Amino acid sequence: MVEKILIPRRSREERNKNWLIESNKLIKQYIKGGCKGDLWLVGTPITSLPANLIVGGSLSLFDSQISTLPSGLNVMKHLNIINTQIESLPPDLIVGGDFWVNFTPLANKYSGVQIKQMAPGIKGYVKGASFIGEKGMHF
Repeated sequence: MVEKILIPRRSREERNKNWLIESNKLIKQYIKGGCKGDLWLVGTPITSLPANLIVGGSLSLFDSQISTLPSGLNVMKHLNIINTQIESLPPDLIVGGDFWVNFTPLANKYSGVQIKQMAPGIKGYVKGASFIGEKGMHF
């Protein structure tokens, strides 16, 4: 006789729904706390961020379900969108440090120089974009 030792109490859909609720609570708490420090949303099921979000440190959206960045996003340090489905950028995006774009539709379509032209508020390097021979760009 084979016994099931671990039986999930909640369905996968319910767990994902609860994870999304908790992720959104984390964002709200971060804003309520004055947007200080880093905001790590790695692997979360979030699909959007609030408009005009200011992140006092770095923002990591690595491997999350996000597909667009909001208007007015201002990240004081680094922004990581590795392995997301982001295809375009808001023109008013501000990134004070480096911008990591590996394994995104954006990186597959544009070079680092083109990405910086789309969002001139990117101060650091664009890392992981297609290399099309831009002089002085580090990839």
